[in-house]
Amino acid sequence: MKTIRYLFIAAALGIFILVPAESSAQLSISGQLRTRSELLDGQGSPLSKGSKPAFFTSQRTRLNVGYKGYRTQFYISAQDVRVWGQDASTNNRVTNASLNGFMLHEAWGEISLLDTNYTKLGKEFSIKIGRQELLYDDSRLLGNLDWLQQARRHDAALIKYSNKGFTTHLGFAYNQNSEAKTGTLYNGVPNGYAAGTNGIGAMYKSMQFGYVSKKLNQGIISFLILKDDFQKYSLTATNTRTLEKGVNSRVTLGPYIQTKLGKRINLTASAYLQTGKDKDGADLSAYMYSIKGIYEVNRIISIGSGFDYTSGSGSGSTKNRSFDPLYGTPHKFWGQMDYFYTANGFGKGGLSDLFLSSTIKASSRLSIQADLHQFSSAAQITNSKDEKLSSNFGEELDIIATYNLTKTISFQGGYCTFLPTSSLAQTKAVTDPQKMAHWAYLMISIKPDFLK
Repeated sequence: MKTIRYLFIAAALGIFILVPAESSAQLSISGQLRTRSELLDGQGSPLSKGSKPAFFTSQRTRLNVGYKGYRTQFYISAQDVRVWGQDASTNNRVTNASLNGFMLHEAWGEISLLDTNYTKLGKEFSIKIGRQELLYDDSRLLGNLDWLQQARRHDAALIKYSNKGFTTHLGFAYNQNSEAKTGTLYNGVPNGYAAGTNGIGAMYKSMQFGYVSKKLNQGIISFLILKDDFQKYSLTATNTRTLEKGVNSRVTLGPYIQTKLGKRINLTASAYLQTGKDKDGADLSAYMYSIKGIYEVNRIISIGSGFDYTSGSGSGSTKNRSFDPLYGTPHKFWGQMDYFYTANGFGKGGLSDLFLSSTIKASSRLSIQADLHQFSSAAQITNSKDEKLSSNFGEELDIIATYNLTKTISFQGGYCTFLPTSSLAQTKAVTDPQKMAHWAYLMISIKPDFLK
């Protein structure tokens, strides 16, 4: 890992030295140091009575180098993510490999297929290849998951075209575990944080998507279709996975719209259908829809409400009817405490989320956001005796304050609480749960621009 660090630093310095002075404005070097201290007393899932709260500080450190030249763009982002104290202060080696957090987050190049005579008119036709973040619309299905310290990225190729407010992207990815001499079987079971959302536990072998959008007078309308393919496998008598030829293909498609009604009402709505096969080969038939409205009372206060629904599978379902929100940013939508559609999951019953939200812009530097969620299961919940339980999962209150000290320094603090029900404890397999859950954090972010 030290070798990788040195190579990255050498590359950054090399670019800085070799770029002529007259073009130095096209080179950018920036960084980020983000610490987050968290007190967890039931974050992600209710704790059983007698369980103690946890406290730790995690840190993300990034170094970014970008270059923009004639018909070419180039970008590298290296990051180190770890918990304070993970490495002994007297160690000259990192902890074991599974805890080592140094990695290449992004490394891509983009080639313009149009001359500058066209790009100056607002046209774009380019190819972007390499490790990159995929972020579309409100990040519900494709997002960079920036809240997670290590975030999310894809090794992919992207064809981009835009002209007069119309944009279309075609994306392609094909994953392999190594430079194999024969065969293309892919073991997509990752180490650490599970791929996708809701802890599906497998990375796609290949992915293709098409995205089309059109700017409106006050907003945007778009359509996404995405197919991700998972390596087929079988289980032996000892529950060992054996990879097999072929893939299970899942298709997700649907529209998104964001617009403004009048001068003060912002409306966002989306609906998606999911079909094909899930990663385990079961027939898939699922859907989701969402609508949210925000009313700007004045320059300081905004209030709104919305409703999200993701379908789920009941105990007697022959098909998989559980919608999976792909590779999005669930932390943004289904509560800050990450009870739903995150790595620890909550079963296959789907989710109904009725929420209220408000934002107070106290000053140009300080803003406070408060959200209240009422969560319910989309499918009937039963216990081990096949007795029907209430669909109510409970309520969550999130209060987040953000203060921007300067353009490069920000502080964010939050307090969130969840009132879980016995139905939620049943779904998450928690015995003798505590009646309340809490989570608090303080995040400090420093983003210097060394060269811009």
